[in-house]
Amino acid sequence: MTTTLRPTEPLQHAADGTRSRRYQVCVNSRPVGAVRLGTDPNFGTFLALFHELRINEPDRGRGRGTVAALAAEEVARGWGCKQIELSVPGDAEAGLRLAEALGYVTRNRRMEKLLGDTSPEMPAGSLARPMTQAEYEVWDRHGREDFAQDWIERGLPEREAYAKSNRDHDQLMPQGLDTQNMWFTVLEHEGTPVGDLWLGERGGRAFVYNVQVDAAHRGRGHGRTLMLLAEVQAVAAGVNRIGLNVFSGNAPAERLYESLGYRTTERYLYKDLL
Repeated sequence: MTTTLRPTEPLQHAADGTRSRRYQVCVNSRPVGAVRLGTDPNFGTFLALFHELRINEPDRGRGRGTVAALAAEEVARGWGCKQIELSVPGDAEAGLRLAEALGYVTRNRRMEKLLGDTSPEMPAGSLARPMTQAEYEVWDRHGREDFAQDWIERGLPEREAYAKSNRDHDQLMPQGLDTQNMWFTVLEHEGTPVGDLWLGERGGRAFVYNVQVDAAHRGRGHGRTLMLLAEVQAVAAGVNRIGLNVFSGNAPAERLYESLGYRTTERYLYKDLL
């Protein structure tokens, strides 16, 4: 039996410059699933995205998804894409195994935690204060560089990585330190600054955009304190859910978040299209 992709619409060109197209996954002309492939609005045709890859329940476990994914990769190559990305729900172990078998590598994952009505207690000797303008300017410069390097280390070309870092920071902080629903906090321990936290609120949820312990003060529990501080600020803002992004390979951070009760909600994997 032959598994193929059959277009169900013309190639779509959106106002933001992206393209996309929907396909049926067919076995000997019989529909067994669907694929929707597109490009990323931030990277033009460099990065293709699986918006959907679905095989109907009765036809799963027969290699249909593998063939459909490989066929979609060929479409992306034809569009001139150099890399392709897909996301897998945190509890979809079968989908994760399929992606890894096809050569996809985890780039990052989203994690989330439900919060109660009571804030956790901060450790003795730890005090949080707002970041000053002078501190913010240094923090922002270093943060853009570090974020770009995180993406470069995980497969994104340098030009695209720096463009993404600057674009994301500009969009999220249009008024800098005074941006609404963003909190920039310095953690002090016994009077000494030891780290910082960038927390925001969007869609009724809190999101940890960045948490950083100064190199000289690592290994002393300050990362856990900063994460507890994020919960304190989230509860004070009236939200009951907090999320974050963690890049692959950051095992200490992953262990910390898991120990605090965060669970993986989505994994993002990529593959170079050679």
